[in-house]
Amino acid sequence: MLLYYSSYYYGFYFDDPLFVLSMVLIIAALIITAVAQAKVKSSFAKYSQMPANLTGAAAAERLLAANGVYNVTITRTSGHLSDHFDPKTNTIRLSEAVYDCATVAAVGVACHEAGHALQYAKGYAPIKLRNAIIPVTRIGSSLAMPLIFLGFLFAPVLAEIGVAFYALSTLFQLITLPVEFNASRRALRSIEDFNILYDDAQKKGAKSVLSAAAMTYLGALLASLAQLLRLMAMVNRRRK
Repeated sequence: MLLYYSSYYYGFYFDDPLFVLSMVLIIAALIITAVAQAKVKSSFAKYSQMPANLTGAAAAERLLAANGVYNVTITRTSGHLSDHFDPKTNTIRLSEAVYDCATVAAVGVACHEAGHALQYAKGYAPIKLRNAIIPVTRIGSSLAMPLIFLGFLFAPVLAEIGVAFYALSTLFQLITLPVEFNASRRALRSIEDFNILYDDAQKKGAKSVLSAAAMTYLGALLASLAQLLRLMAMVNRRRK
């Protein structure tokens, strides 16, 4: 019975290029995500031992002031690597290991979040687009799988609508990638231009921390794209 099911499953999906590509992408996503997460932990731990001239909070404040941005609040938040910028309140929230710590890792993370604040202040188009689709993406992600399930049971058009809704989540991940890379570039450029870190080894450490973090977003995009292709393959086969 198991052999029959396996051969049926193979014939049902593995002759579909979309499904095969989705499997390749999910393997790539798992590898990239695992490597990136390990690199984030190791880089942050390593460069948390390298002292800097400023705490994370002070570094973020200097970066913003040097770029002419003075209306952003910088506060402390709980959690490990829970740092983020909240555009609703114009607040950078830094974790305990970043806010008060004068280390290269803390400066890198804090400056990245300040880079997001700069994106809003300077009217960076991709972050405006990402914010614009967030409400639709949230609705779409909650409705996608129920619609696909109902489509398989009753009307194929519902499944197609569900896939379209899921595609919005993939679009969100796609837009997020350049937003995160741009925030890191702004951070590293300001670290260099405004002497937030002086030593070359310190600058290299900040770049290592931010590069590792950026790779996690690439893994998330590949995983979302793989799931989208898998769902498309299933819906296409259901129509036949």
